[in-house]
Amino acid sequence: MNRKKFIPGLKIAVLFFTLLITKSAMCQEQRVITLQEAIDLSVKNSKLLKAGTARILAAEAGVTEAEDNRLPGFSVSGSYLRLNSPNVALKIKALSGTGTDSSRPATISQAMYGIASLSYPLYAGGKIKFGIESAKFLEQAAKLDVDNDKQGVILNTVDAFINLYKSSKVIWLIKESLDQSRKRDTDFLRLENNGLLARNDRLKASLQTSNIELSLLDAENNQRIAGINLDLMLGLPENTILNPDSSSLHPVTGLKTLDEYEQMALQSRKDIEALSYRQKAAATGIKIARAETYPTIALTGGYIAAYVPNLLTITNAVNIGVGVQYNLAGLWKTNTNLQKAKAREQELLANSEQMNDGIRLQVNKDYENYLLSTKKIDVYNKAMQQAEENFRITKNKYDNSLVTTTDLLDADVAQLQARLNLTLAKADVIAAYNKLLQTTGGLNKQ
Repeated sequence: MNRKKFIPGLKIAVLFFTLLITKSAMCQEQRVITLQEAIDLSVKNSKLLKAGTARILAAEAGVTEAEDNRLPGFSVSGSYLRLNSPNVALKIKALSGTGTDSSRPATISQAMYGIASLSYPLYAGGKIKFGIESAKFLEQAAKLDVDNDKQGVILNTVDAFINLYKSSKVIWLIKESLDQSRKRDTDFLRLENNGLLARNDRLKASLQTSNIELSLLDAENNQRIAGINLDLMLGLPENTILNPDSSSLHPVTGLKTLDEYEQMALQSRKDIEALSYRQKAAATGIKIARAETYPTIALTGGYIAAYVPNLLTITNAVNIGVGVQYNLAGLWKTNTNLQKAKAREQELLANSEQMNDGIRLQVNKDYENYLLSTKKIDVYNKAMQQAEENFRITKNKYDNSLVTTTDLLDADVAQLQARLNLTLAKADVIAAYNKLLQTTGGLNKQ
């Protein structure tokens, strides 16, 4: 009775579990993606570039703020005051002009006044003009910083795309080797059952199959991690299964000389150009600091109204004039702002020289790495041919009982390793070339 109740419940649980697995599999979207599509998505959804765009907006606001300094300033203020009962006595000359004073007590409990003032700069020693120039230089530097960050985003996308492609190729090669190894296990088991193969030799082959299965598990895990990494970079859901289109990985053509790449880097690198604009801004900062030693002249105007009950009423008090401000203390005080501006200029100059040396070194390093990766392909290609020929000869010898099972399995492992090395080396060439382009500032053009 209990068994009859248990079986329907078990069927329901199995059905529910099956539906759950099916739904989870359906939620995983599969998508074939090209390298260019991956680059477009990463540039569009990059958090780094979005932060750079915010910095550009801040720099543009700085330009607007500097330009607003040329506009007149206008302010309005007013107050209402509640007073105690002060003793107020006004002494004014009599209308007769005799010079005698008359005192009249006044009761005051409140007061109101309003002031409107207008100031228009006529001359500020060049501070406004140079301030606008400096803000525009910094705006251009911020835009170039984003362009430079874009190169890094593209390179990271290319590397992630190639890593995913490499992991898929590794899985394909390992599965091919695993199928051959399992077929060999079947043949060896049949030979053992017929008394034609020692059990120890069959177990060696089975052990190698297990090792290949472990390698497959590691490769599949690496593929999942590489896929999630690329999903996050492209702004896609983490469960999206991406299949890289290998046809979008174009072979390298038109390699230039090392000197050409160095000149390209010094002329095209956005970080160098951004630093040059910051140097211009620093030079303008020196002019601003010197302009602080000059007087400022402004056209001023204002309006004043006041009302004190029982005492005073002021209306239509309009004033206009020219104001001059000059800090005489600057004649004997040290202009520290000027010293800071000169130090900033020297610092940027040193940074520029250091950056040029670093870029030259990086170009040489990436160029040599690319040449090394191309040479590795030739070596791995020759090694794969040798490994395949070695396996063929070893297999013939094994069939004629001239070598042991261990020799055959070692030849098989060497063949698989040679294929993996060649496959990874071909992808590494593309990655090395793109790194060289990024170092020279031409990756987005490519």
